[in-house]
Amino acid sequence: MARRVDLEGAAHLVLTDAVVPLHPAETVFDAMLVGWRRQQRSRLLSPGTVENRESIVRRFAAFTNAFPWQWSPSDVEDWTSELLSGPRPLVHSTIRNYQVQLALFCDYLVDARYGWVEECEQRFGTHPVQICHEFNVARHTALYEGRPEVRALSRQELQNFFDFADDRVVHARKQGRKGWLTAFRDATIFKVAYGWGLRRRETAMLDVVDFGRNPNAPEFGGYGACYVRYGKALKGSPPRRRTVWTVWPWTADAVAEYVEEVRPQFGVGKRLLLWPTERGARIAPRDITRRFAAYRDELGLDEALHPHCLRHSHITHCIEDGADPFFVQSQAGHSWGSTTSLYTNVGSDFMNKALHDVLAPKLDATTGGSTG
Repeated sequence: MARRVDLEGAAHLVLTDAVVPLHPAETVFDAMLVGWRRQQRSRLLSPGTVENRESIVRRFAAFTNAFPWQWSPSDVEDWTSELLSGPRPLVHSTIRNYQVQLALFCDYLVDARYGWVEECEQRFGTHPVQICHEFNVARHTALYEGRPEVRALSRQELQNFFDFADDRVVHARKQGRKGWLTAFRDATIFKVAYGWGLRRRETAMLDVVDFGRNPNAPEFGGYGACYVRYGKALKGSPPRRRTVWTVWPWTADAVAEYVEEVRPQFGVGKRLLLWPTERGARIAPRDITRRFAAYRDELGLDEALHPHCLRHSHITHCIEDGADPFFVQSQAGHSWGSTTSLYTNVGSDFMNKALHDVLAPKLDATTGGSTG
């Protein structure tokens, strides 16, 4: 059994012997969460990740109405059953995530270097154990665990969505309302998210200087490349950067019109943020989600669709247009081609053409060179 040491999150560094707690159990549980928080922050995990993990543990504790040194594997099974029941049961990936975070918390508690087993034995005569094992938690057996109804938009759906967003601009402008500026901004946000296959946060965090020239595609002017500086980070790492090349001329025209003609009317001065609000602040990712949902609902699209579907659509349509899969993978910022393939939902026209290309040589051989 390893000797406890002065690690961030160790029990003897969180609790103090100088004060006798009025409610020992609650005090120790809160100290455990404080210690776990310190341990995770020392690993450079983001505050959002740490807070989310803590909230999951607190939810489990509230469900069991017990403390960690009283938990048992059967509690995990009962909790999972609860999460799967009710009018809106949680999806597979969410439940598995909850179980993983709970297992990580238990791993922290039973690690002798942090001293929580010894502390609980002295105070309560028992100690925490790992309650998540291979027979009571979900296994990660599928590459994609998202909802099947989340998909890429068809080209017609996408065109209808963009037309609707543009019509909102025209309508607001005819009414003489100042809101046409934000409507124009929102329409351009969606076109940029699709045109460069960006995630919500990647889109929201863009600055005007994040577009540049592509020497191999001078026809796009100053919008031949998009420099993503806030890409999805690995745990404990800073945001990843990548360059996304412009592939469709109309997207460069759309962002150029916004940057050069509309954005200056927001009065942002020398600030570089690409998507200002009416008060001059940077738009938040949740604002993109809300506006997308409003347009989606008015168009009668499936309520499961969300802004990330624009990224799905970019990847799918690039593949349909014949782009090299490795190029699309690089554009999307995926480490593995298998990840990119999960986003791909090619249409029937593409599949029919692919099938024809496969069958053509065989048909030529059996018909003497004529497939007509």
